[in-house]
Amino acid sequence: MSRKTLVYLALTMAILLTVLCIVAVGASAIIEVRDNLTVLEAVYLQLWLGSRETLLNTAVGSDTTPQLFVIAPGDTAGAVGQKLYAAGFISDPELFRNYVRYHGLDSQLEAGTYFLNQAQGIPEIALTLTDSSRASVIVRILEGWRREEIAQALDMAPLLGFSGADFLAVTGPGADVPPEFSAYTSLPEGASLEGFLYPETYYVPPDATATEFRDILLRTFMQRVGADIIAAAGDAGMTLYQIVTLASIVQREAVHPDEQPLIASVYRNRLDHGMNLDADPTVQYGIGYRDGSWWPPITQEDYRTAVSSYNTYLVAGLPPSPIANPSLSAIRAAAFPDTSPYFFFRARCAQDGYHVFAVTFDEHIANGYCP
Repeated sequence: MSRKTLVYLALTMAILLTVLCIVAVGASAIIEVRDNLTVLEAVYLQLWLGSRETLLNTAVGSDTTPQLFVIAPGDTAGAVGQKLYAAGFISDPELFRNYVRYHGLDSQLEAGTYFLNQAQGIPEIALTLTDSSRASVIVRILEGWRREEIAQALDMAPLLGFSGADFLAVTGPGADVPPEFSAYTSLPEGASLEGFLYPETYYVPPDATATEFRDILLRTFMQRVGADIIAAAGDAGMTLYQIVTLASIVQREAVHPDEQPLIASVYRNRLDHGMNLDADPTVQYGIGYRDGSWWPPITQEDYRTAVSSYNTYLVAGLPPSPIANPSLSAIRAAAFPDTSPYFFFRARCAQDGYHVFAVTFDEHIANGYCP
């Protein structure tokens, strides 16, 4: 008699003996019977899984690199097991199917996109596949980044289903922007969304499109930037779009958030008195990518030779659009600046990120001499 036959007979005898015990003392005293299983099925699966316990809890490998796995609507437990096997996540599709059936997880497998890795055993994989909402890609947008820097960060997250180029296409000039957002922000027709791609840490569904991700950022902006800021803009004779444009400059100039309202006061004073803003970050934005940076070092010569509509040394008033995506604190600073007499500021000698402020240009020059 073959070994396979002996194993089969032993398993059959074990099942029969267990059933006799169940009949004698009641099912609940011997085994947990699932609602979707008969007593006999439950007994069989418990013994069958018990004989494969080591394999059940042994991962196929040690690679913890996340990989996408998709359950399509209508996929059965058997189909999911075959997909897992074909993708190299498990070594036995029947073991997966019987495990989820015995534990009542077969009806809880949820269509969606997941992240799995080869270091997970079947119990962990099965539990993961019951909640697709837990699968996400972390994307962090830093305060003061321009659109291109966000695109670079997206390209560093290869598990996303879209590229940085896709993101630039749906946030650039002429993109189809939700009308409610355009109305809320006074966005000029055909303008890019620079300035409104709210900096925060996002948990992005792995199957999200570039448009869906963009709309997450826009909704977050509308949630964070409230009616009081819009009202303050109106009181100053400005639109929210202009406030965000000014805030983007403040964001790039201020190292420390607590100094943003005072820096904003300098620019508001210059605007009120018809002075050029003379803001270095606007020159950098107009230059674009140079010397390996989207914010290249600039010289006094650039003030004169970097000809663009963004060079506020050459062009009066605000630049034509925001130059970066500012934080809420910078937006509030632009809307609610300090009241000050200052028209100038420069980095202070301590080189700690703070600035010294001046009313007159002569005072400003004097502040540049460090002992």
